[in-house]
Amino acid sequence: MSLIIGVLLVSLGVAMYSTWGERKVAGIMQDRLGPNRAGPLGLFQPLADGGKLFFKEEIIPGASSRFLFILGPSLAMIVACMTSAVIPWGDTLTFGSHKVSLQVADVNIGILYIFGVVSLGVYGIMLGGWASNNKFSLLSSVRAASQIISYELAMGMALIALLMVSGTLSLKEIVEQQRHSGWWNVALQPFGFTIFLICSFAETNRSPFDLAEAENELNGGYHLEYSSMKLGFFLFAEYINMFISSALMATLYFGGYHFWGMDSLHVSPNLLTLLGTLVLFIKTICFIFFFMWVRWTIPRFRYDQLMRLGWNYLIPIALVNMLITGGWILWRQH
Repeated sequence: MSLIIGVLLVSLGVAMYSTWGERKVAGIMQDRLGPNRAGPLGLFQPLADGGKLFFKEEIIPGASSRFLFILGPSLAMIVACMTSAVIPWGDTLTFGSHKVSLQVADVNIGILYIFGVVSLGVYGIMLGGWASNNKFSLLSSVRAASQIISYELAMGMALIALLMVSGTLSLKEIVEQQRHSGWWNVALQPFGFTIFLICSFAETNRSPFDLAEAENELNGGYHLEYSSMKLGFFLFAEYINMFISSALMATLYFGGYHFWGMDSLHVSPNLLTLLGTLVLFIKTICFIFFFMWVRWTIPRFRYDQLMRLGWNYLIPIALVNMLITGGWILWRQH
């Protein structure tokens, strides 16, 4: 239970300070300061933003479906937090005869669990857009659903190639395989990782795939009618999804908590576990920075370009990658 609470608090904390990091990265890239007034280096800015959302007036449109209007952001937030349960944040800590695994649930179908939970996230967006009874919100939610469904296919096929190489659905076993072989999966599946990375931008509604929130087209998107913490839930869910996607890419393709020279260090097992956890978070932060860097570098796609990229390019490339992976495995066996 304490590990569950800890992972939840870390996810919320990373999401909260990702908003500060986003503004700082934008400021650096646009030659300005970014947040610099609320505390040293603007570190209290996320707290000020959270307080503002808490104390803003709660508005529910009269023409909306009240229950579904409230359920939408709640579902988006719950689903975003559930995905962290199967990610191995580190090895095992030992306290006397008691061992603590830094993974909430080591299930042997961890990747299927993540796909199942992530696929529910679109319902929060769809409910929020439809229940608002606003045509811009509804159009945005339809866009989001089409986008997520389209890019889930390519992402799933990229993962199938990875599973063909690893032979397991357990995230813990995938990390341990990379640890013992000395090869990270990004070296074995470079095309699969590239497809997974591109699809992660689309799944998290991040630029240049933020068509569901295109401000100059849809006036804010599916959360147009939301205010106070309902709006905060939608925004927080996006940043939590970005954090979990980054941690998942670090786990599947970059060795997770493994780092080169890890097994040759002469330190206590607990210290080695904590070092591995720190390394995983460093890898995750690097991916989060990449998400932010791309947002302030590449312009938004048109919707037809987005759908063409998913169906005409990523899915065929993912299929070819599966065939190449299968041929490589057969060649190694014979």
